[in-house]
Amino acid sequence: MQKTLDLEDDVLNVIQELAKQQGLPIGRVLSELVRQALTQRQSSATRNGIPLFSVQPGSRVATLEVVNSLRDETP
Repeated sequence: MQKTLDLEDDVLNVIQELAKQQGLPIGRVLSELVRQALTQRQSSATRNGIPLFSVQPGSRVATLEVVNSLRDETP
């Protein structure tokens, strides 16, 4: 099914690059990305009223030093 979508330039650039890397049509890549976004489970776990997020593979530990360095980098 063909539809016309108005995408932001940065989003279109990423989709085009992914399609090129995967050797797939842009529509198929976009459909898969939307499916993934729609099916991701939202974490409702909280601790002391703060939402908890699942740790992604390869993530660094958020030490005080990491937090301070990231804070100091922002303008």
